[in-house]
Amino acid sequence: MRFGERTRSGTKVSGWTQRPTTTSVLAVEYLVIAGGGGTQSSGGGERGGGGAGGYRTNVSGASSGGGASAEAAASIMTGQTYTITVGGGGAIDTNGSDSSFVQASLSLNITSTGGGRGQEATGVNGGNGGSGGGGLAGGTGTANQGFAGGSYSTSNVSPGGGGAGAVGSSSTSAGGAGVSSSITGTATTRAGGGGGGRNAAAGGAAGSGGGGKGAGTDSAAANGTDNTGGGAGGSSSQDLTGQTGGSGIVIVSTTANAKTVTGTYTSGTNGSKVWYAFTSSGSIVW
Repeated sequence: MRFGERTRSGTKVSGWTQRPTTTSVLAVEYLVIAGGGGTQSSGGGERGGGGAGGYRTNVSGASSGGGASAEAAASIMTGQTYTITVGGGGAIDTNGSDSSFVQASLSLNITSTGGGRGQEATGVNGGNGGSGGGGLAGGTGTANQGFAGGSYSTSNVSPGGGGAGAVGSSSTSAGGAGVSSSITGTATTRAGGGGGGRNAAAGGAAGSGGGGKGAGTDSAAANGTDNTGGGAGGSSSQDLTGQTGGSGIVIVSTTANAKTVTGTYTSGTNGSKVWYAFTSSGSIVW
């Protein structure tokens, strides 16, 4: 054998043998928010607000939706492809779509449920979802993701949609509040419920964190804000136009830079961690 040659499994290989690729396991933090629910347009009478998209996080010391604490610690493996799905906001009279952070072969599946649609307050129950839509009876939220929508209680007053942080109001039509996260280093509230519509009065206030304002004598109903998972504002007899929920967002953070990222995203650092915030579906490899 000449100098500079090595053998592997009995086969001569010219030059140095290439070392096998190594993988590492890294702790990962995530914030997964689904799309918010839309609101009804057809028929008469006021409409409940749309529910916010489901809200899940495992950032230590933070809160998930529905009054839950942060979820358990999780990890990723380098060299694997992780699929990111960002749920769209619900169209008129439609629930929002789910958002997720998935690596099937490693049994990682963090999925948040789309927000429930807001419905006619005097006749149709709000849609169930990550957070429930407002309606005759408020739609239910998903455990550890969001709260229920408000229920009809007073003539000409429709209930607000549920938020990740609070139930939609049955009396004031306000959307339920969202939840704040500092995963990027900046405290930001997301996943607010939509305000309900009110006849002959000002519309219900939007839930903090991207919910849409309800319609009333002061204004038309508003859409939920994109990339917050906010629910849509409900319509009223002054404005029978349904609205759409805001799209969701997925943010992942670990101590390593990604090798490959697809989709629409922004990135930055928070101390020793590097975060990636996806505003459209894609994938990431560390």
